[in-house]
Amino acid sequence: MYPLNVMQTAVDKYVDNHIKTNRGYGELGHPQGPQINLDRVSHLVVDLQRDGNTNYFIGKARLTDTPMGNTAKGLLDSGANLGVSSRGMGSLKSENGVMVVQPDYSLATAADIVADPSAPGAYVKGIMEGVEWFYDENNGWKALEVIEEHKNLVKKNFKQIDEQKAIHMFQSFLKSL
Repeated sequence: MYPLNVMQTAVDKYVDNHIKTNRGYGELGHPQGPQINLDRVSHLVVDLQRDGNTNYFIGKARLTDTPMGNTAKGLLDSGANLGVSSRGMGSLKSENGVMVVQPDYSLATAADIVADPSAPGAYVKGIMEGVEWFYDENNGWKALEVIEEHKNLVKKNFKQIDEQKAIHMFQSFLKSL
């Protein structure tokens, strides 16, 4: 188990020491050790932060023009569902039969690209920066204007929306994807 305060401290340190200095490297595959192998780098993590008030962290990465980055790009372009997994070091302590990560934990990388992530839902959602598109893993590339239209509709009608209308608007949004 990763306590939130331990992860927040590790993320803050990673952002300062790696992301802000353009050293947020990630690899294709998940090696055992903490060292970054530059010949296996596939992407550069460019943002990492807590997702609102949740216990989750969300990040952005840019694929690199390297052999491993091009392999990852080819997999994504072919419809592969790739995952991400952090890699770090620290001590563990057993608390009531649960192994708990201790405050000495540090991230070697915020995210390696992997076939099978250990965290549920830790799959890549592709976004092309500066382009009005998003990638839906079930339906491929979709225009962001669809989301914007529905978001504006909700904002415009927020005070008049009852539960039935909200359900109808949500169903309409899903159909447009």
